[in-house]
Amino acid sequence: MSDAPKAHHQFLTEFPAVAEAYQRLGAAAHASGPLDQRARQLVKLALAVGAGHEGAVHAHTKKALAAGLSPAEIKQVVTLAVTTVGLPNAVAAYTWVNDILEAPAAQPPAAA
Repeated sequence: MSDAPKAHHQFLTEFPAVAEAYQRLGAAAHASGPLDQRARQLVKLALAVGAGHEGAVHAHTKKALAAGLSPAEIKQVVTLAVTTVGLPNAVAAYTWVNDILEAPAAQPPAAA
């Protein structure tokens, strides 16, 4: 939760029972079927893109990278969204994905 937006952290801190229930619900949803971590992260990213939620696209791009997805795989999610959510919305999501992919922390360390 350390890289979550400040308001997200404040909300969950102020309402710990809600935070606990939210975390349990997320864990239950992830454990509810046969999809592996990579597939679940692709789905979650696609849902965030489709919903047009910038913060969620940022968060799920980070989680997708952590699950071992490549930038090309992440960008294909955005490309696939064009025919469903429209070009303007897909381009907006493209900028949000690139906010994370182009951040210094997302870059692999330089070879020595």
